[in-house]
Amino acid sequence: MGKKNCWEVKQCGREPSGAKADELGVCPAAVEIRLHGINNGKNGGRACWAMSGTMCFGSVQGTFAKKIGNCLHCDFFELVKKEEGNGLVSTKDLLEILKKR
Repeated sequence: MGKKNCWEVKQCGREPSGAKADELGVCPAAVEIRLHGINNGKNGGRACWAMSGTMCFGSVQGTFAKKIGNCLHCDFFELVKKEEGNGLVSTKDLLEILKKR
């Protein structure tokens, strides 16, 4: 069994064809191909904390700067850190990838 992406763990329904995709929009993490494979995830599914527009606490979040404080205490972020160990791609590197590509 592969490692789960954020939408699978959090069950937000914002993945393409998800239960809430029409209502809330498709989550950027579910379609961000620049982060595909990062932390062994599909698209940005295991790097959601570095992306604007993801969902936390039942609402769509804004910019990275406004949301990262919440993300650093998120159970999914903790799960990815534990599963990836020393192989975890740093937030700084994720932001660089998003900026360059």
